[in-house]
Amino acid sequence: MREETLHSLFGDMVEWRRYLHRHPELSFREHRTSAWIAEKLEAWGLEVRRGVAGTGLVARLTGGRPGRTIALRADIDALPIQDEKTSEYASSVPGVMHACGHDGHTAELLAVARYYSLHREETAGTRVFLFQPAEETLPGGAVGMIADGALDGVDAVYGVHLWTPFPSGAAATRPGPFMASPDEFEVEIVGRGGHGGLPHQSVDALVAGAHLVVALQTIVSRNVDPLESAVVSVGMLNAGSARNVIAERCTLAGTVRTFTPEARAHIRQRIEEVARHVGAMHGAEAKVAYYEGYPPVVNDAAEAERFFRVASSILEPGDVRRCDGIMAGEDFSYYLRERPGCFFFVGAGAEDGSSAPHHHPRFDIDEKAMLTAAKLLVGVADDSAEDAGPRA
Repeated sequence: MREETLHSLFGDMVEWRRYLHRHPELSFREHRTSAWIAEKLEAWGLEVRRGVAGTGLVARLTGGRPGRTIALRADIDALPIQDEKTSEYASSVPGVMHACGHDGHTAELLAVARYYSLHREETAGTRVFLFQPAEETLPGGAVGMIADGALDGVDAVYGVHLWTPFPSGAAATRPGPFMASPDEFEVEIVGRGGHGGLPHQSVDALVAGAHLVVALQTIVSRNVDPLESAVVSVGMLNAGSARNVIAERCTLAGTVRTFTPEARAHIRQRIEEVARHVGAMHGAEAKVAYYEGYPPVVNDAAEAERFFRVASSILEPGDVRRCDGIMAGEDFSYYLRERPGCFFFVGAGAEDGSSAPHHHPRFDIDEKAMLTAAKLLVGVADDSAEDAGPRA
């Protein structure tokens, strides 16, 4: 790897990332973003296929030396959040911003594509660049990308997420289950409304909902093996229309995070059972709607070890970490179901931990993290492309 080339592209990465941050687009609406990416890739001589999974694209570059075909992925969509930053690159689109680092992912993968276009003859194998729409919205863009042939002929696939909870310069992953499946649920409790001064003539859906919120917290603490990681969080509770009216309906919604199919199925079953019985206990009816999100991100063990070996040769000692599983979800999981590969994090937060969290209105990244991520993507891709030996 010629690091000096990537260093020379850092200014472009910053410019590209800030352009994207000023002009965000929501999931499956990334028309201008996709066209802007495609024009750059085509100008650099890559073979580009537009309209993959709607607004995604796939670009290919064949090197001058024999080797395997390696795919690298970036997500390109933004979130429905109002940008509260005062920087010159703050979002110009009301109610939409890049609040999860996808602008940085796109900029760094563009830099990697440019790098390979400048070193085509010395590149082993083929590089496939996946610019994927709609990571933030179910069912996600990865499913459509795969259905449209994005992984055809690919031997291995790698992806990176800039992560502000980790300090800039650090890199982390783990073999096996790495990120959780992000499921969602909604519960509607139907009672019987009435006068606030005559509660005995009513069935209070609000009270039943409050009891259900508390009861749901026992699912992980009392129904899941303490050695298994799982989360049940209620994020919304809505009921009532006036101070002196007994609420006839109450709705609540939340998320479930698990790493195994068994825990996922068991928690879903318990949510449905607990909701039904808590509703009945209060004389109300509870209706549950459960939505399964992405499967867990499960890294191939051999490819995770490849990452650790390559990253240790690029980064400073102590900056490469084996981390615990993370309860956020990612539809990169679908690629890993189809091909061996590894998804890893690169720290993009302040050393003092003051960075705003992901999906926050003041979210931002340390842009130097993009250079670290680009180096790791090139390093892992080159190592994998030249790997002709048997897999472990």
